[in-house]
Amino acid sequence: MSEQNTIKHIGFVESVSGQSALVRINSQSACAACHAKGACSAADQENKIMTVPTGGAEYRAGEQVRVSIARRTGLRAVAFGYVYPFLVLMTILIILTAAGASELQAGTWSLASLAPYYLVIYLLRDRISNTFTFKLEKLF
Repeated sequence: MSEQNTIKHIGFVESVSGQSALVRINSQSACAACHAKGACSAADQENKIMTVPTGGAEYRAGEQVRVSIARRTGLRAVAFGYVYPFLVLMTILIILTAAGASELQAGTWSLASLAPYYLVIYLLRDRISNTFTFKLEKLF
């Protein structure tokens, strides 16, 4: 993968079991790196734990690693999590409004339409997770 087509995060191995490792990464917004973040409530920072295949390499708990994923794969995740649900919501809202439903009904049904979407995503989570391949690298 070329450097500009890859999303990389530094993390720490929490535990290793079999051919996968639990890695904790510190995800932060651009605001979190700002020198004025103490005076601003927009700065956010969050620890995330993810399961990453080890690729047969040896890792130990506490070891610092780099987790990487192809940029287009990351964009696909954004599409599944934000873009597609937004399109479902807006499509249902427009159709119901055009059909003469009240704003309250159209809004309620639009929000309710997200439940089946996320249920399908949940049921297909194993199949979908196979399309997101993370790579783990040791940092020396």
